[in-house]
Amino acid sequence: MTTRRSLLIAGLATAFIAAPAAAQEVHPNRIAAVATISIIGDLVRNVGGDRVDVATLVGPNGDAHVYSPTPGDAKELAAARIVFVNGLGLEGWMTRLVTASGTKAPMVVVTNGITPRRMSDEDHPGRMLTDPHAWQSIADAKIYVANIRDALAAIDPAGKAIYDANAQAYLGKLDELENEVRTTIAGIAPERRKIITTHDAFGYFGAAYGMRFIAPEGVSTEAEPSAKDVARIIAQIRKQKIPAVFMENVTDPRLIEQIARETGAAVGGKLYSDALSEPDGPAGTYIDMMRHNVHEFAKALGGRV
Repeated sequence: MTTRRSLLIAGLATAFIAAPAAAQEVHPNRIAAVATISIIGDLVRNVGGDRVDVATLVGPNGDAHVYSPTPGDAKELAAARIVFVNGLGLEGWMTRLVTASGTKAPMVVVTNGITPRRMSDEDHPGRMLTDPHAWQSIADAKIYVANIRDALAAIDPAGKAIYDANAQAYLGKLDELENEVRTTIAGIAPERRKIITTHDAFGYFGAAYGMRFIAPEGVSTEAEPSAKDVARIIAQIRKQKIPAVFMENVTDPRLIEQIARETGAAVGGKLYSDALSEPDGPAGTYIDMMRHNVHEFAKALGGRV
């Protein structure tokens, strides 16, 4: 494994050196920032405003769990003045990418200050897993915003007042969003607030807003669910009369389609869990993503939409 990793780092570094510079618009007076995933990138743009240029490594509809860094990613990191990562085990590929790029930019873990959700690993009894999907709680997303604001002000003190104002305005929008989410969930009968999703990306949402999510793939999309896992989920749906199953934009839909066929549960609309949609899609921003998902929950579960 060590030899394989060393070869991967060397290959990335060699490709990085040999790759021609990508044509892009340069703003010399702006802070070059890199975010690992599109959700974090959107938050950085809202706080940074016109003072920050944001590049995102894992783009719209991308799956950070199984992402493979490219030479272009190494170039982005090498040119960055600051890098924003989720942490909590989401970006397992980031260490080798940092090594390959040689970047000296500070790495800001935007989940600092958040209490991680821990859960049992059903495949390894006694082992606990950390859920990295903290952005699914709007209260936790506010902590992301505060960490982004403070980090930008630390490397760009001249922009502190702007970052403070942008963050304050955006936090106000998140307050409005949270009220909307709570009102929508309150319109769903408590006994119907049970959902099957492709992988366990909505644990923070469930804990914050009183819904139960069940997922055959656990917290990551790296491992395929076994036939035993799928059979257990099907039995659970039938026993608990779970009304709806949902597909996500970052996962293969065939698993959920199979579960729906065998249980008769309704297939809800597409959810956006680990990544935003394209900018002109239904979840082009973090706020749009959260609003879209809760609307789909309500529509499938008999709530008010």
